[in-house]
Amino acid sequence: MTKQDSDNTTHFGYQDVAADDKADLVRGVFDSVASRYDIMNDLMSAGLHRLWKRYTIDQAAVRPGDAVLDLAGGTGDLARVFSKKVGADGHVVLADINAAMLKQGRKRLVDAGVAGNLSIAQVDAQSLPFDDGSFDCITIAFGLRNVTDKNAALRSMLKTLKTGGKAMILEFSEPARAIKPAYDLYSFKVLPTLGKLVAGDADSYQYLAESIRMHPDQETLKSMMEEAGFERCRYHNLAAGIVALHIGYRI
Repeated sequence: MTKQDSDNTTHFGYQDVAADDKADLVRGVFDSVASRYDIMNDLMSAGLHRLWKRYTIDQAAVRPGDAVLDLAGGTGDLARVFSKKVGADGHVVLADINAAMLKQGRKRLVDAGVAGNLSIAQVDAQSLPFDDGSFDCITIAFGLRNVTDKNAALRSMLKTLKTGGKAMILEFSEPARAIKPAYDLYSFKVLPTLGKLVAGDADSYQYLAESIRMHPDQETLKSMMEEAGFERCRYHNLAAGIVALHIGYRI
């Protein structure tokens, strides 16, 4: 697993691409799968993504009156729950760089009757357009691996947190060695087939499998958070390390 290769190039799955091109390539992936995104998440994780997100919400422990940023929040799974927990005196921002995903999120939130304390913003995680110290909690679930400059995103997240606030990064990570052969078989054979059958797009799910392998492992991401200025950093492995939840604080 590697970080950005240089100032001018990065990876898009296993491909080396110009750093300036990655955001558009990732946007194309999510434009393609947005309408089937939630169905595919349920299918490819056998529903486990709901448990991982619930664990993240429990660990966030947000309180009434808190301000929460759900970054790369897509279809709004976390934002919907956070809006209930922070109450009328709190506020939640559902943010994503991809307009197609936010369109799906807005529809789902309206259907769920969420209003009043939630807003939607199209933003780039590398340069968040919020005032310093705006949020008590920032979450990013399965989104950091798609960011071109992860270090810039981490620094921007830290700056946007209030003193004492915490960032929570839920992301695919490095699984235990014993399950890696089966996991690789599933990732590179089953996922693209599911993508083709359900979303009509095998290539995007091939990218998913590749992007997971290129994402920093647990210890590397923890070190990156510390280098960005987060303190009291830790992580929790879920599903034998297939997914990990990293937590860091602005002190």
